[in-house]
Amino acid sequence: MIPVSFFDRPSPIVAKELVGKILLRRHGSLWLAAAIVETEAYGGEKGSHSWLGRTPSREPMWAPAGTIYMYYSRGGDSLNISVNGAGHAVLIKAGRPWLDGPSGSEALAAMHALNPGPRGPRPDHKLLAGQTLLARALNLRVPQWTGRQFDRGTFFIEDSGYRPASILRCRRLGIPEGRDEHLMLRYVDEAQVRSATQNPLSKRGWKEGPDYQRLTREDLP
Repeated sequence: MIPVSFFDRPSPIVAKELVGKILLRRHGSLWLAAAIVETEAYGGEKGSHSWLGRTPSREPMWAPAGTIYMYYSRGGDSLNISVNGAGHAVLIKAGRPWLDGPSGSEALAAMHALNPGPRGPRPDHKLLAGQTLLARALNLRVPQWTGRQFDRGTFFIEDSGYRPASILRCRRLGIPEGRDEHLMLRYVDEAQVRSATQNPLSKRGWKEGPDYQRLTREDLP
């Protein structure tokens, strides 16, 4: 389980370093597991929930670093984590199934059952390709988790030792015009880009430089 001190840093640093970390969620006798593929950093700028004001539902964004903040987005639940700075957080945007000893084929089948597709099972690489899909596949719900701390017995994040060879830093998704939509605060594991919410490399009209940048291992921690 990664320590709370990991989150007590600026949101862009935490967002970048969370890519590749493993979400582990207890589900009955199984451990559902997902490697984080995509994150977004929020630091109080106009695109952040905290810029809209402090409310009871947003209060976890002002809680100590490492506090879970969940909210409803497009009819589904979304997972965020508070970081250093009042009202700052990181959104866990997408992931991919992680299979190891404790989390094998039965856990993968359970995630498919929790998050079925509209016309049958989703492909494995698309099972957690979006913030609401990720929360659904891991059985994470706003009332149960918002405002809480990670718990080694039920839900936590660990470092498997995996390090992306390159990360794409790009503009965030779904930010309304005039609310700092130009800021490059989204981070995607390039090797797993097909499991991202949206592929920056194939988005029409996007160009390397103004719309996305490639961070190589030399640029990474």
